[in-house]
Amino acid sequence: MAKIVRDVALVIIGSFIFAFGINYFAIPNRLSEGGVIGITMITYYLFAWSPGIVNFVLNASLLAVGYKYFTKRTMFYTIISIIFSSLFLHFTVDIGKGINDDTLLAALFAGLTVGLGLGLIFRAGGTSGGSAILAQLGNQLLGWSVGKGMLIIDVLVIFASAFIIGQEKAMYTLVSVYVGAKIIDIVIEGANIRVAVLIISSQPEQILTEVTNKMARGLTVLEGRGGYTKTNKEVLYIVINKQEIVQLKKIIEEIDPNAYITTHNVQEIGRAGYKGAK
Repeated sequence: MAKIVRDVALVIIGSFIFAFGINYFAIPNRLSEGGVIGITMITYYLFAWSPGIVNFVLNASLLAVGYKYFTKRTMFYTIISIIFSSLFLHFTVDIGKGINDDTLLAALFAGLTVGLGLGLIFRAGGTSGGSAILAQLGNQLLGWSVGKGMLIIDVLVIFASAFIIGQEKAMYTLVSVYVGAKIIDIVIEGANIRVAVLIISSQPEQILTEVTNKMARGLTVLEGRGGYTKTNKEVLYIVINKQEIVQLKKIIEEIDPNAYITTHNVQEIGRAGYKGAK
């Protein structure tokens, strides 16, 4: 129950931040967005229709069609997200003009606030409706990946909005959407980006001992075999925070300057309780 309350609170807070970003930064500068909210903003520019009401009608209609593609949990949080984001969009539509003398700055802050709001909603387990629902339908009917479906829908809406807001504003919108996507990733994955490191060395035991003692990190020892030499080798594997890479490389170079090291960003860590803390 405590987790449900926390998640609902995140969805509500995220919905407010999302609506604030749209009404305070994006709309006063005639910027657009992707997906349903982009269509909502276009109707506001053309007919002065309430963004909240249009957002609710469009998302509710799509949710009625695509409900079977979501789990009960996601459906519950998505309904809360649609209701509260629509309410906040409706009641904050005249909140102020925000930054209206610097379109680039407005686009950056629109992306920051919209991305932060959506990130909180996604982190709680919900969706913003709209393009997420259409992407699910595209996945089922056309075989598209959800990510590909959302990208296609967002690009089509932004392209169409260029005929209403102009090419320059549409390009600023792309900047805003890009910033928002990056902020969403940070909120969902955490500010501390983790990297996985594979280490192939002639002195794996010494490296393992030094890393364990100096960095308070555990390493996994994998059994490998050289493709050319056919000799058996121990491969070390570790997941650390990105800022710890320098310290790790320094330790390895002091022991084995010829060690082979590869790194790649980790998208998700499934181990419960892993926070990257020492």
